[in-house]
Amino acid sequence: MIYLDSAATTFLKPACVEQAMRRALHTCSSPGRGGYESAMTAAETLYTLRERAADLFHVPEPERVTVTFNATHGLNIAIRSLAGAGSRVVVTGYEHNSVIRPLTAVGADVRVAASPLFDRDAAVRAFKLALDAGADAAVVNHVSNVFGFELPVYEIASLCRKRGVPLIVDASQSAGILPVDYRELGADFVAMPGHKGLYGPQGTGLLLVSGRAAPLLAGGTGSDSRSPRMPDFLPDRLEAGTHNMPGIAGLSAGVEFVRRLGTEKIRKRESALISRLIRGLSAVPGIRVFAPPEEGRGGVVSFQPDTVDPEEIGQRLGEMGFAVRAGLHCSPLAHATAGTVRRGTVRVSVCYFNEPGEMDAFTGAVLSLLEKPCGLFQQGGTCGKSL
Repeated sequence: MIYLDSAATTFLKPACVEQAMRRALHTCSSPGRGGYESAMTAAETLYTLRERAADLFHVPEPERVTVTFNATHGLNIAIRSLAGAGSRVVVTGYEHNSVIRPLTAVGADVRVAASPLFDRDAAVRAFKLALDAGADAAVVNHVSNVFGFELPVYEIASLCRKRGVPLIVDASQSAGILPVDYRELGADFVAMPGHKGLYGPQGTGLLLVSGRAAPLLAGGTGSDSRSPRMPDFLPDRLEAGTHNMPGIAGLSAGVEFVRRLGTEKIRKRESALISRLIRGLSAVPGIRVFAPPEEGRGGVVSFQPDTVDPEEIGQRLGEMGFAVRAGLHCSPLAHATAGTVRRGTVRVSVCYFNEPGEMDAFTGAVLSLLEKPCGLFQQGGTCGKSL
């Protein structure tokens, strides 16, 4: 299998991640639950993750690095900390359902700062206008999970700071690949998964926290046990219950892998791979490739066949040994921005461990599918209908 769905999960991981998880299974119990060796080893493992992440993302205090189950968990904490019924919240036209659905659940008044596809300057102008109309909070997707488009998050963060508007940054597709500078952003929250660009296992994530934060869960923390309320200090305030120590150990190893390699090297490789793929797909007749400008291009690209259903292409590619994702990718807002919400797209996403030859093989597979007789994609005698 040629795995090209790293925007969902980096299935290809450095060996150190598996090794760390195996080691944790045999050496770590639960942090903060005792002074014996396995509990202390767990506490040290957890704190090492905080230190490594604080260094990578320029967080002044490791305690502001809180552990979550995934980016969705972190975004729910952040949104419920800043927004409620009637709160006016400004978002970009590229947000994931992990932002839109929690905002809808709390009854927020969501204002989309819409702008033309891949236009960074227009995105800044639209956000400025939306903020000037009044906002209680803002959420910005750093990189689109559908199109790999890097939004001008630092410019938007500056607009928010000048107006005193709390900001949440969704770094799901950028953490570990692009520089995510918590100090420069000045955001109230930065949420990220562990299982994508940080090469950790599924079921892990990080939330960088600046100040006020409302717990999403309440329970044991191993601290301040006399109080019936959650502690008022970080990270305990946001980490109720038993920690996933094998996952934390694996994530810590993934973060260290990224630290040692450097995000610049990772980004350069992913950009070269996706640019090679874009060049190849752009030469295939009968498809539209959604290629953001080379500057600010992530390791993701989407394309849409002119007449064939993207879901069918995705299925056929899977049968040929290529792992990709087709459809709306949990981001109908991004598809509305691109005008692809009715049919969706085929999304291809890479990681550091993909190879240039895999890009060429994928292009060849798409070309061979579209060159096949029309009957391959027929339903009821009409070419181009989804099966």
